[in-house]
Amino acid sequence: MKRCLISCQHVTKSYGDVPVLRGISADFLEGQVSVVLGVSGSGKSTLLRTLNRLEVHDGGQIIFEDRPITGEPALLRHVRSEMGMVFQQFNLFPHLSVLDNVTLAARRVRRLKRDAANDEAVHLLCRVGLRDHVHKYPHQLSGGQQQRVAIARALAMKPKVLLFDEPTSALDPEMVKEVLDVMRQLAASGMTMIVVTHELAFAKEVGDRILFLDKGTVIVDETPTQFFEVQQNDRVKAFLGHARH
Repeated sequence: MKRCLISCQHVTKSYGDVPVLRGISADFLEGQVSVVLGVSGSGKSTLLRTLNRLEVHDGGQIIFEDRPITGEPALLRHVRSEMGMVFQQFNLFPHLSVLDNVTLAARRVRRLKRDAANDEAVHLLCRVGLRDHVHKYPHQLSGGQQQRVAIARALAMKPKVLLFDEPTSALDPEMVKEVLDVMRQLAASGMTMIVVTHELAFAKEVGDRILFLDKGTVIVDETPTQFFEVQQNDRVKAFLGHARH
């Protein structure tokens, strides 16, 4: 039985008078790849950002390793060091080299010595296919390469879970595959992943379960086979029909 790493219990979030999350409850298990689908505005990215408190939820609880996530500074530092985040827009530091982008948090948060951090970063950059780009700067890389640097940077913190917020949506189509290939390798290695994406083929191939959000609620939580091949929910069937065309 896989243990639960993150538990959302009746989580709500509003922006002003606009509700975005309406009582979401879901458990995310160790070693599981959870894919979150839904139309724009359904609350996918907001859900992801509440997990490590980049957004503060209004109601309910988010529990990480049996501890409710609060605004207590030491707890937040722990949570954010254990939940790696890969953003849509890479968010690399433009004035730092690839190597320094990957090592910065490891040196400052994990307190690694520079030599040890550099060795680990080179290993991670090899893992994502960027060994020859260690000393380049972000502006010298393609979008796909920058996103792979962002993944290596997240892995440098040795997180227990990786959160991906539409990691390929800002990429040209020919660059999408190189990022998805790295994510496939991570999934095969047993990394716990929660992925917000529009890449349906990836979701079907790699996901252990699919959560479909609609207007801030989880209306379907199923295996990929159930979701894609024997779907009974009319709202989801309409979504899949539109996506396929």
